[in-house]
Order: sequence, then C-alpha cells, then structure tokens
Amino acid sequence: MVDHIVDASERRGGVDIRRRRWRAEDKGRIVAESYAPGAVVSEVARRHDITPQHLFAWRKAARAGRLTLPAEEAPMFVPVVTTIREVGAAEAATNGPGSIVIEIAGARVRAQRGVDLGWLRDVLRAVKAAT
Repeated sequence: MVDHIVDASERRGGVDIRRRRWRAEDKGRIVAESYAPGAVVSEVARRHDITPQHLFAWRKAARAGRLTLPAEEAPMFVPVVTTIREVGAAEAATNGPGSIVIEIAGARVRAQRGVDLGWLRDVLRAVKAAT
C-alpha cells in the first residue's frame, strides 16, 4: 500500500530529478547524425546532453524499425543498379516471383517477398563492411 506520493519534479535530498521528453522526429534526427561519416556516438550524445547508452538504445530502436530516421538524413549504404537479364532454369527456380538478388562486391544476397527489412538492412551492412 502506498502511504505517500512523491512528486519527482521537486528537489529531494539535494538532487534535482528531471526527465526530458524527446519527440520521435528529434530522436530520428539525432540518430541520423550519429550515423554520419566520421561521427562519434559519444560526441553526438554529449552535444545533445544525453548519455551514449541512451543514443545506442535509440539506434537499436531505429534498426528494429521502431524509430524512423528523416528521409534526407537516412544513411546511404550502396548505390542500386537494376539490370534485366536472361536467367537460366536453375537460377529461375531459386529466384521466384517477388524476389530480388542484391550483388555487392561479388557477394549475392537473395531476398524473398515479405523479408524482415530490419534483418535485410543488417545483412547488407555486414556484407558492405566485409568488402
């Protein structure tokens, strides 16, 4: 049973407790800033008065699709080139309708319709990092 209610906004014992609320747009902008070439997460976090752990949690949320990055600031991973070519019977059997094949530096990634986009993004990042 609760005997009293504590107002977290008042000073208690010399400690000022404040909780800052961030809009989803602001979080997305800060996460996109942390993905910029040459950016250091701890420096980005310090600039926005948050802890690096907080920023890493937001980055994880963005990778899981729970936080959207601004379109103009979303990191670009690889240029996309589309080609139409004749495929053999064996290749046609593995590439069904609605599937795509992504080639990066000699590596091929096949994705079927309905693939989890967060997972595919992580796979493409890993392939690109390995090249």
